[in-house]
Amino acid sequence: MNHVLCGLAANAALPSELVDRLIADADADIAGDLAGRADLSHEQAVALASRVGESAVLLAYEGLLTTADIDPVAQPHAALALLEERSGDPEWARLFAADPDVERREKLAACPGLPPDVVETLAADSDVRVVAELASATTADMAARLARHPHAEVRRAVAANEVTPPDVLAMLITGEGLPPAERCMVCDGEETPWFHDPQCPRLDCELRSGASCAGSHESTALEMAELALRNPGTPVEAVVRFVDHPSMLLRCRLAARPDLPPEVWGRLAADPVPGVRADLAGNPAIDDALIRTLATDRGHDVQRTLAHNLRVPLDVLSCLAGAVRIGPTLLPRIAAASPTEVEELATSSNPAVRMLLAERRDLPADIRDALAADPDAKVVKSIAPHPGLSETQLRSMVERHGVRVVAKVAANPDAPPALLEDLTRHVPPVHKALREVARHRNATGPALLACLADRQARPVAAGHPALPPPVIVELLADDDWRVVEAAAANPSLPSAVMSELVPEPCRA
Repeated sequence: MNHVLCGLAANAALPSELVDRLIADADADIAGDLAGRADLSHEQAVALASRVGESAVLLAYEGLLTTADIDPVAQPHAALALLEERSGDPEWARLFAADPDVERREKLAACPGLPPDVVETLAADSDVRVVAELASATTADMAARLARHPHAEVRRAVAANEVTPPDVLAMLITGEGLPPAERCMVCDGEETPWFHDPQCPRLDCELRSGASCAGSHESTALEMAELALRNPGTPVEAVVRFVDHPSMLLRCRLAARPDLPPEVWGRLAADPVPGVRADLAGNPAIDDALIRTLATDRGHDVQRTLAHNLRVPLDVLSCLAGAVRIGPTLLPRIAAASPTEVEELATSSNPAVRMLLAERRDLPADIRDALAADPDAKVVKSIAPHPGLSETQLRSMVERHGVRVVAKVAANPDAPPALLEDLTRHVPPVHKALREVARHRNATGPALLACLADRQARPVAAGHPALPPPVIVELLADDDWRVVEAAAANPSLPSAVMSELVPEPCRA
């Protein structure tokens, strides 16, 4: 792989004539970067697809190729890409529906807006994988028909389709009103009873982990139930029966549904498996009483998940902040706090609560400034990237709290160039700060030169447009290919150097 040319292919400042020269000599790697260019013209896209056939798929997805540019026989994958984007010729769909390559028929089955006759052909396909792919995203009427398919794999796909009618979803998980499935992917190729070894040594094995069949297609039926429980269209009357199911996974899926009656919530809150109770704690529909019950649950992840619930009362959240490690993240309830609640949170005696509030990036100036002057380092660390802080405030943070806040100060979008330079010279050095400076819009040449000394910051700094051009040129010979590509993609790379690097087109 030529990393210099790959980087140049992605360089936004590369002149159009050099793009043409790259296209004329492109290989698959270079073509991949060229196909992602925002300034690629239709003519260049056609030329690139002609030069490197594999690039036609990317170009089709980017909308740079039309039906007139693609031969479905010579470029089937690109034609299927256009069909997936609803831009292909309907006749192509009829062509692929009869294609002997099952992977192409399967890809076609996933395309939206297919002609009705093509849908009928795919629904009758001899390969169950094609029918299952169709079933997962087809219309409600076809989903209802395919729910009666004799193969359990197709029914499993119908259960995942969110337009499947509710009564059909209910039948799939209860079995009532449907004839039993006759086959599954396991008994299609194995003598039952059979269980898939988690350490399966067969390199060509396509069965899912845990696949099993003892005559009733057990693993597929379990997966179908899980998908139906995830499906918002499945009636609550059909899913409540899983509240005591022996499968922990199904009880977890049930606990996450927002349409359960309170009595089912109560039974799930008493589930012996903490994972079930944790999924219940994250359910946005549970009521205040249940939230307060779960707030005292010391089971693994229950309290942490509850803290991320949008409906958790602030007094409960305050208690949770001191009980579990939530980390520097903006919780949904904090993000939704009213102006009055924000003022209350800002004056909390619990620094963990103030830290959570400090993760917001839309705080009023007076509250932002108060948190910037907070005596607790973890509060200051959270507020440091907040827009609007002055250089004086940012420097004060570093003076008061040192290495604990340097990286977050460097991440502040308003950090001025002089401060960023000083942060790169901090003693002791803070490597995370160097990585933040390397990507900062205000970073200067001297600051970026310091960042080049850090192994992880070096590739980022190599692509920064403020890096001095002579240094960018030197980095084209770096030992790290990531640095080479970043330097070649740097828009500040001199155009004369770009021209020297791009090979001249071969002349007959």
